[in-house]
Amino acid sequence: MTEFKSVLLRKSFGPELFWRSTGRLAAQLAATPHAVIVSQIFLEASVSKHAKLARNLCLTLSLAMVATQASAHTGEGINTGFASGFWHPILGWDHVVAMVAVGMWGAFLGAPAIWILPVVFPLVMAFGGALGVLGVPLPMIETGIALSGVVLGLLVAFAVRAPIWVAAVIVGIFAIFHGHAHGTELPEAFSAYGYAVGFVIGTGLLHLAGIAIGFLTATPTGTMAVRAAGGLVALVGAAFLVGVA
Repeated sequence: MTEFKSVLLRKSFGPELFWRSTGRLAAQLAATPHAVIVSQIFLEASVSKHAKLARNLCLTLSLAMVATQASAHTGEGINTGFASGFWHPILGWDHVVAMVAVGMWGAFLGAPAIWILPVVFPLVMAFGGALGVLGVPLPMIETGIALSGVVLGLLVAFAVRAPIWVAAVIVGIFAIFHGHAHGTELPEAFSAYGYAVGFVIGTGLLHLAGIAIGFLTATPTGTMAVRAAGGLVALVGAAFLVGVA
């Protein structure tokens, strides 16, 4: 697996970035949780000048993470607060579709929304998470999470170009519901701080995946594909809303 990462990094990012990346990976491999190493590769991919290869790497790693940690949502194999928080949003489809949609909608809106929305969501979500940990009640949590998929998916499907402040308010409202759900499901044996850092980073990676998909809007065909993906997100959200998922 390490050799595969080495070859992939060298081909995708060039010699200078490759050696810088693999040096950090080698130094952390023994002591760093797998999730943090994967997160570092995502960050390297997001800043690479080879944008197309970077986006492909992000999507490939997203699928690999889900496939190799399929049991994590039930708690099996998780032994740290960070890991529990990290995998919680990634392995819950009601969370995944909404957070990916935030990235896709940001790509439709363009700068600065493409970067502001994926920052607003985790920040407000952390606040919602704190409310959940403290036991502050919030009504209709699951309904709010399901509605986030429906609304954000439709915004992408119809390519709605809202003002940045309106987009930030919409994203922030839904982020509270997602964060509260994460907070109330904090395992008692784990640290709330590590758990919070984990779910914020996991959410950020889902936003990056959405942004990577949103880059397809550079072409007319890609735009149609992204809008279709938004429609799919809305359908998944609707399925959770009516209780069939």
